Amino acid sequence: MPEDEFAKWARRFEEERERRLAEGDPDWGRGATLPSAVWASIQRFQVGEDGDGASLVGRADLAGDPDYARAARLFVAEEQHHAVLLARLLAAGGMPTLTGHWSDTVFVRLRRLMGLRMELLVLMLAEVVALRYYRALRDGTDDPLTSDVAGRILADEQRHVPFHCARLHTSFAQLPRPLRRPLLALWRLLLLAACLVVAADHGPALRRLGVGRRRFTADVMASADAVVSAVLAPRPDAWSYPE
Repeated sequence: MPEDEFAKWARRFEEERERRLAEGDPDWGRGATLPSAVWASIQRFQVGEDGDGASLVGRADLAGDPDYARAARLFVAEEQHHAVLLARLLAAGGMPTLTGHWSDTVFVRLRRLMGLRMELLVLMLAEVVALRYYRALRDGTDDPLTSDVAGRILADEQRHVPFHCARLHTSFAQLPRPLRRPLLALWRLLLLAACLVVAADHGPALRRLGVGRRRFTADVMASADAVVSAVLAPRPDAWSYPE
């Protein structure tokens, strides 16, 4: 990958930050009305978005590429912005945020087990699942504020996945070739496990959003092919996902 590739990613994050400032906030004053199961689901996702990213940023600094480290910090800032958006959406509906959830605790501990490559692989499990979840949240409700918030987050996530694929491509190129596909096959199995957990935990909400557990799982797993291709081939910007 060209040395300046992550400088381009950093600029993309910065341009998006400026665009977001120019766009302004959603219309929080309109309030939000959702089924209780969907509110409970949003509360759990809000916990997952609300991290400081210190582990990722620290490992990005150690990777020795200042452009990547800068882009990683901008990525973390976007994730923290998602947490704020979801918290304000919950407030607009008169719902509290949660102080924690077991699934987020497990996820964070897994991410911190090893180095940057493993942290990104685990992080990608959440990112790929989030793509389908926020699309369901955007399209599956008649509440305008919820659709607006979910659409904004989804647009960010659609950039996050190829960004991580770009770094993973660089990382996988340093591995012996015979190890690359088996490691990604293991990642697929972990993605299936994570997706099944989310589908079970958020099943009532997914049904209210018109998706259902089976379709949600099938759609998430179908998107794994694009991730694997982007990691193995030097075309991370080739990632695509239904809008």
